[in-house]
Amino acid sequence: MPSDSFRPGLSYYEYRRKPISYCGLACFLCSNTECIGCESGGCDIHGWCKNYNCCKERGLSGCFECTDFPCTGGMLDKVRIRAFSRFIKENGEEELISLLVRNREEGIKYHYPDSYSGDYDKGKTEEEIIDILVNGTHSVFLKKDN
Repeated sequence: MPSDSFRPGLSYYEYRRKPISYCGLACFLCSNTECIGCESGGCDIHGWCKNYNCCKERGLSGCFECTDFPCTGGMLDKVRIRAFSRFIKENGEEELISLLVRNREEGIKYHYPDSYSGDYDKGKTEEEIIDILVNGTHSVFLKKDN
């Protein structure tokens, strides 16, 4: 289970050291302080992770670079992760990082304590999750009861 003690005030270097994973997870925001990140080889699921293995085989930096995106299976079956990858494909990784950092500073939780879900999971579709990402605390999808 993730720790409830996320390290506040990460520097730009920290974002680059533990960046966005191949599938679109924001490793730098993960509350699991034991993991050093997907691209750093710290994730223990590489043996079976479809997205990691596919990107490595194709020489891609992420699923968002693939002509077959979005495919099915693996982490992209999770709507939040697929939405983040789609956002990167359309707007770039730096823009995703910028919005995630801004939203974290405004109180939006990437992970709740003892959970791998958070405020972004209140969105039920890619469009709703991207709305939360772009509009932050002003998103109607954070205000409705789920």
